[in-house]
Amino acid sequence: MSNQWGSDPQQQVKQAMRAVQRMFGSNGGRNNAPKGAIGATALLVGLSALAWGVNASLYNVDGGHRAIKYSRVTGVQKEIYGEGTHLRLPWLETPIIYDVRAKPTSIQSLTGTKDLQMVNIVCRVLSRPDQHTLPEIYRTLGTDYDERVLPSIINEVLKSVVAQFNASQLITQRDRVSKMIRDQLTKRALRFNLVLDDVSLTHITFSPEFASAGEAKQIAQQDAQRAAFIVERAKQEKQSTVVRADGEARSAELIGEAIKNQPGFLELRRIETARDIAHILQRSGNRLVLDASSLLLNVTEPSSVENPRK
Repeated sequence: MSNQWGSDPQQQVKQAMRAVQRMFGSNGGRNNAPKGAIGATALLVGLSALAWGVNASLYNVDGGHRAIKYSRVTGVQKEIYGEGTHLRLPWLETPIIYDVRAKPTSIQSLTGTKDLQMVNIVCRVLSRPDQHTLPEIYRTLGTDYDERVLPSIINEVLKSVVAQFNASQLITQRDRVSKMIRDQLTKRALRFNLVLDDVSLTHITFSPEFASAGEAKQIAQQDAQRAAFIVERAKQEKQSTVVRADGEARSAELIGEAIKNQPGFLELRRIETARDIAHILQRSGNRLVLDASSLLLNVTEPSSVENPRK
């Protein structure tokens, strides 16, 4: 059969078309029909088998992916194939393709703090497999490695780290808590040949009882600060009253000494008061008839200092 059709595929197709024409043409005759039909069928079957073989021998690795081969004879092979088109042996070899790009995973964990408060924490990680250990990952974890490993190690690390802090410290020392979780998760993941590019705590939610207690504590602190301010203001007012009383007593003492030592001091004060009253009455638009003596306006009248009563 190979000598009749030749080794060139194009030549084989041309010969097959001539055979079909001879079989169904007017000059071919009925005697050559069975032989031409068998040849054309064999050629079509051969071409189909060749096309299937070529297609089954090739596989593609997309961008951001890596591939390994599983052989029915030798098992998982160590060679890792990058992006592009590669060859394989049909049926004997099966390609296993891994996505080596970072993939986000969010895990929610309910854990307890050092002071026995329940905290709901959501941890988000960006993970990817170590492309140099893909054969080992396939042997031990398979293709769903992230679902097998990440939930367990994230929950375990969160519970162990959060138990070292009080509920209030999770807020005031959040950077330290995140760093401890990141370091421990990275070490744990490397044991399973997983690389963590980022670890972050996206949500920290406390129980309603703790939130109510925190709000009550804030209100109590504000009340205490307000009470301390009121006490301090009362102290200041008391000190101001004492200072003012001391000033008035000192002023009265000085006035008494001035009156005792200088009798004309009282007359000077009477004249100054009369002047102030005169200025007030001058600015007033009303017409008043008042006793000058009772208003200290009669400054020409002898004062009690000059003519004291006997």
